[in-house]
Amino acid sequence: MKKQYFLLATFFYAISIFYLAATTPISPHEAKILYTSHDMVATFMKLGEGFIPGVFGLRVFFILFGFVSIMFFYEFNRRYFSKREDAYLSIFIFMLLPGIVTGSTLVNVAIIVLPLVLLFVLLYEKDHFILLPFIMLALFFIHEASIIFFIAVLIYGVIYKDKKLAILAGAFLIAFIYLAKGIEVGGRPSGHFAEIFGLYAAVFSPLVFLYFFYTMYRILLRGNKTLLWYISFTAFAFSLILSIRQRIRITDFIPYVMIAIPLMLDVYNRSLRVRLPEFQKQYKLGFKVVVSSLFLSVFTIFVYQVMFFVVKDHKQYFSNSIYKPYFLAKELKLKGIPCKDTSNVKERYQLQYYNITPCTK
Repeated sequence: MKKQYFLLATFFYAISIFYLAATTPISPHEAKILYTSHDMVATFMKLGEGFIPGVFGLRVFFILFGFVSIMFFYEFNRRYFSKREDAYLSIFIFMLLPGIVTGSTLVNVAIIVLPLVLLFVLLYEKDHFILLPFIMLALFFIHEASIIFFIAVLIYGVIYKDKKLAILAGAFLIAFIYLAKGIEVGGRPSGHFAEIFGLYAAVFSPLVFLYFFYTMYRILLRGNKTLLWYISFTAFAFSLILSIRQRIRITDFIPYVMIAIPLMLDVYNRSLRVRLPEFQKQYKLGFKVVVSSLFLSVFTIFVYQVMFFVVKDHKQYFSNSIYKPYFLAKELKLKGIPCKDTSNVKERYQLQYYNITPCTK
């Protein structure tokens, strides 16, 4: 990908992110965090709204974290790929991932964790070990699911005989166990294994996820296993194992999984460039199909609101929980009705954000 195309794409990407953040109504997840949580995510939401009133203010810090993630990803790709065009293409694909687009515009803890993980890998590649404990400490307190990250780092440190890294990761794992932190494990086999594939398909887009799965498997068998691979593969493997017995939160895993784009592009380049030009056509065609599917997935994000009016049965519409309370609040305000009773707790918080309170009996 040429530099001028990359810069143009980045410009339109930034405009699109700001547009989505400013026009998408508050989601059930965001509303619940805003009114019930006191963690770092809620703190950033309230701090942002203090600077910029409205839903855009709630998300402004998370937009910033999204752009910081892209910046760190850019620095990593510059070191990873020998050709600058490959680095630009990797970053472009990373920006287009539905998980990155929605994560940068809707409040979630994953977009806070993502730049920390990328910074950790980047500094490790640069041999700046002295800063790594501070990043690991931040992950320890911010994200309970970061126990997966420490397991991956420990395994990498042991296999590649990096004693300092292994000891550091082991110490944080002991702290997790001692404080009883981490991912809650429980339940019984109940069919969530298939569900996790649908969630990953939504995060990556279906065809990109299939290639991610292929890349993880191929590197497992015969590829060069870098720290990046260990983090992505460990998180992916744990999510599949846990999904057999319980429903998992995809935000617990995607900060560690989505960073695998350079690995995917590297596997593709190796498969493409070892072949003569006349035998490269099917690989290039496959790449165009995958990227086209990625564009289609991102495009659907931008037409959510339009689709709300097109779809006849709103209950079957996957963004009904975001747009229904918003339009309901507008309708109630036009009628001069200041309250609304609802049995849906999250919807109640959404209506509360639009100054529609529960009616008193």
